[in-house]
Amino acid sequence: MAGPILITGAGSGFGKEVALRLARAGHRVIAGVEIIAQVSAVRAEARERGVELRVEKLDVTDAGDRENAWTWEVDVLLNNAGVSEGGASVDIPEERLRRQFEVNVIGPVLLTQGIARRMAARRSGRIVFMSSVAGLTVDPFTGAYAASKHAVEAFADALDQELAEFGVTVATINPGPFLTGFNDTMFETWKEWRDDPADRLHDYAQLAFPHEQYDPEPVYERTVQVLLGETQRYRNLLPTEMEPQVREQTDAQWNRRLNDGSRPALVQKAHTIGPGTPVRP
Repeated sequence: MAGPILITGAGSGFGKEVALRLARAGHRVIAGVEIIAQVSAVRAEARERGVELRVEKLDVTDAGDRENAWTWEVDVLLNNAGVSEGGASVDIPEERLRRQFEVNVIGPVLLTQGIARRMAARRSGRIVFMSSVAGLTVDPFTGAYAASKHAVEAFADALDQELAEFGVTVATINPGPFLTGFNDTMFETWKEWRDDPADRLHDYAQLAFPHEQYDPEPVYERTVQVLLGETQRYRNLLPTEMEPQVREQTDAQWNRRLNDGSRPALVQKAHTIGPGTPVRP
C-alpha cells in the first residue's frame, strides 16, 4: 500500500476523482484543495462514497499553505493543481498571464522543493506532475496554458535527473482533450478580463476549444497506476492512440516553415466547432 499520497487541486476534476478512488482502495490520501469551501464539499463527497479521506486547504500559490504542507508525511506527491487561461497571446491581460504561471508552475515547484528535500533525506519518494499534451504541442488560443505546461515538463525532467541518486522518482501524466469541462471553460476566461474588448484581435464569443474530447476514465486509471508505481513509464500520454499524432507533431517542428498568411486549420476549427464536442466512436 502506497502512502501517504498528497494530491493538489483535489477540489474538482482529475484530482478529486483520483483522490477518492485511491481512498476507496484503502490508501492514505491527503486531498489538497484551493479554497476552504472545498474542504467540506470534498469531505461530504467522501462520506457519500463511504471512504476515509483527509482533506486540507492547500493553495499552491500561498506560501503559508505550502509551508504547512511541508510538515506532512508525504511518500507520493501529485502536482495536479492547475488553471487554464484561453485567448490569443497578444490579448491575454498581464494579471491573467501571471496567474497562469503562478498556479501552474511557480506554486507547484515551490511546494515540491520542500517535499522533495524530505524525500531525498529518507532516500525514497515519488513526484508526479499532471502535465498535458499541451506540454508537448501547442494549439491556437492556448499559448499561455501550453507555455506553463512546457515549463512543467522542463522542471519535471530536471528534477528526475537531479533526484535520481536520492531514491526519488519523477513522472508526468499528459492528458489530451478530455471532456471534464476544463478545456471548455478555458475558452470562457475572457469574460473575466478587465480590458477594452475593442482592442482585442479576436472575438472570443465566436470561438470554442478546437478538438473533439474523450471520456476521462483512462486518465483516472493511469494516474492511479503511476501514483502506486504500477508502471515504469516516465511520460504517460493519454489517450494512448494520440501518441503517434503527438510524435508526428513534435518531429514536424524541425522542418516547419514560416506561415503563408492564411488562417490555420485549427484556428478555423475553433470558429466552427461547438463547446464540449465528444469524440465519436
